[in-house]
Amino acid sequence: MAKVEFQTVKAEEVKFGRNSFIEIARKIAKTEEGENEFVSISKGFFTPDGGKRFRTSISLPKEADVLSDIADKLKNV
Repeated sequence: MAKVEFQTVKAEEVKFGRNSFIEIARKIAKTEEGENEFVSISKGFFTPDGGKRFRTSISLPKEADVLSDIADKLKNV
């Protein structure tokens, strides 16, 4: 099984509720075969000691036209 190393290029956070957040990040997945850049949207919460725990995540392709279409649809839901 190939080892995957993730690198976060940039991340933004949206806080909501008492201790929840959504993180939108541009990441790179690196393996021996090469690398793949993608956008990750993750939902999580803050632990009592201030740390972050992630619950769920979705990966999106990095292409600007796809991301723009998704953003437009989110605004219109």
